[in-house]
Amino acid sequence: MEYPKIKKVEVLDNYILKIIFNNDEIKIYDFKPNFKDKFFSQLEDYSIFKNVKIDTGGCGIYWNDDCDLSEYELYINGI
Repeated sequence: MEYPKIKKVEVLDNYILKIIFNNDEIKIYDFKPNFKDKFFSQLEDYSIFKNVKIDTGGCGIYWNDDCDLSEYELYINGI
């Protein structure tokens, strides 16, 4: 199954992301549970976290070469 691509991402308070997809659905994604994985620990620095960007083509979001999330994760686990 193909999932909608990301059109826009907004950082809200308390490590919450608002994701707008190309089908105009909006999902709210709580990033905090990801901090259990040391892979994402650097993003606990809010100055880094708030600099999220969208991958070319809307296939995911990223912060740097080490930290990213797919559109699948955001779409399926967003509310």
